[in-house]
Order: sequence, then structure tokens, then C-alpha cells
Amino acid sequence: MLQFVKMHGLGNDYLYVYGPPPADAPALSRLLSDRHFGIGSDGMIYITPPNSPAADFGMRIFNADGSEAMMCGNGIRCVGKYVYDRGYTDKTELVIDTPAGLRRLTLHPDPENPAQIASVTVDMGIAAVDDARSMDVCGQTLSVILVSVGNPHGVIFTEDAEQFPMNLLAAVSTHPTFAGGVNAECARVLSPTSLRMRVYERGSGITLACGTGACAVCAAAVRCGFSPADTPITVHLDGGELTVTVRPNGTVLMTGEAVSVCEGQTCPDSMRILPDSM
Repeated sequence: MLQFVKMHGLGNDYLYVYGPPPADAPALSRLLSDRHFGIGSDGMIYITPPNSPAADFGMRIFNADGSEAMMCGNGIRCVGKYVYDRGYTDKTELVIDTPAGLRRLTLHPDPENPAQIASVTVDMGIAAVDDARSMDVCGQTLSVILVSVGNPHGVIFTEDAEQFPMNLLAAVSTHPTFAGGVNAECARVLSPTSLRMRVYERGSGITLACGTGACAVCAAAVRCGFSPADTPITVHLDGGELTVTVRPNGTVLMTGEAVSVCEGQTCPDSMRILPDSM
């Protein structure tokens, strides 16, 4: 039996398992993430012992298609909530060892229930923003800004994020220019401190939110002069809002909710095995 907890940050949901991933972790993620034949999620996250002595916990992320991700902003917030709420730590300042490097968390307990974490601030490290590049995608020419926040992003600023064709974001995400693909975001500047963003995540498709994507969009907005540095920026996603601050040196801080949905156990051996292509 596999014990899991389903959690989400702004609707970006994962199945969390306390312990190292098994050898069949990619296939297991495809199986359990399926929203018809499995439990349903954007992927699975394993909370592991850290490789670095400077860290408190480690994390491994497997997308719904079985691919492994380097970093997940919404996911790491839920890791902080998981370990605190379940008594694995009493610290509100944590270091998490991820494939993208060490990430520092500040946990914010619920004022009405201090034993539970309501939100988490993540020091995402320095965002590396490249110059915009012109790309031909589905017969259209798009200006795409490449940003690395531990994982790769392609940011497109638009006058109408609501009507932006998501098939274009999917095509950017899987464009042959990018070996291994990128997370693709479209964003509208509502004001210097307010952005509207939608996302297509590599390995998961359209999701309600992407924490690293919000950080990438804000870093690109600061680089382009749309938003100021050292000022909180509200990012409006399909699943809710994140607050992101980009420091003058490029370091990005992200604050948002972390929510537990349910917990349970499952028998993967008795479930339908899905092929890699699904």
C-alpha cells in the first residue's frame, strides 16, 4: 500500500509521499496522476532525506507524464506545510534540497491554528533572464523571453492573457529550439505591481498555477521595466494569487498558500497501467 497526501498551491496539485521515490517512480506518477484512471494530480512529489548537510529535507518531483522536474514553486511550499503540520519539524525556517539547488522556506502558521501552516515564503534564488528572442510558432511570430528559475521558462507578454491561445503556449513549451522543453507563460501587465498570467507546464500541460512561472514572469517584467524591483508584485493566476518580489540582484521571493486536500492509501498494482504516450 502506498500512503499519500494530496495537496495544492493555487490548484497546482500533487500527490506527496514521505520517503524516497521507488525505481518505477515515472510510471507510478503517470498512473496515479491520471484524472480518470488514477487519483488525479499534476504529478507526484517525494519528501526525502537531503543530500546536503545544510538542508533539512529533500524533494523529488515527477510530472504527470513521468518526467522529472528540477523545481516546483507551488510544490515546495506544500513540502514545508507537510513536514510542519505532521510534526517532522517544529522549525519555521527550513532549507529544502532540490535538484535545482537549496531553497529556503519561511513558514507562516495560521493565526487561528498555529499548529497548521497557512502560507509559505520561498527564496527561489537568482532568476537568470535572457534577452527576448523572436520565434516562429504555428505560423505566428512571438517574442519569447527565456528565464531560468532552477527550471527553464519562456515568457510572452501580451495585451490579452485571457484570450491568448493556449495551443501557442503548448507549441512554445515543446518547440525544438528547447532541448527538453520549457514551461511557457503568457502575461499581461495590469499595473507595475499587478500581472495576469496563464501557463502551460512541460510534463503536465495547462495548470491552474505555476510558482516558478510566476517568478519567471516577474523577473522578466522587472528586466523589461514593466515592474519595479524590491516591490511586491501580485500575480493573478487561474487558481489564485501569488506575491513575488524581485530584489535588485535578481533574487526572487515568492509567497503563497499551501493547502492539504486529503490523505489516503492506494494499491498501484491493482490499477490500470498507462503507456508512456498517455
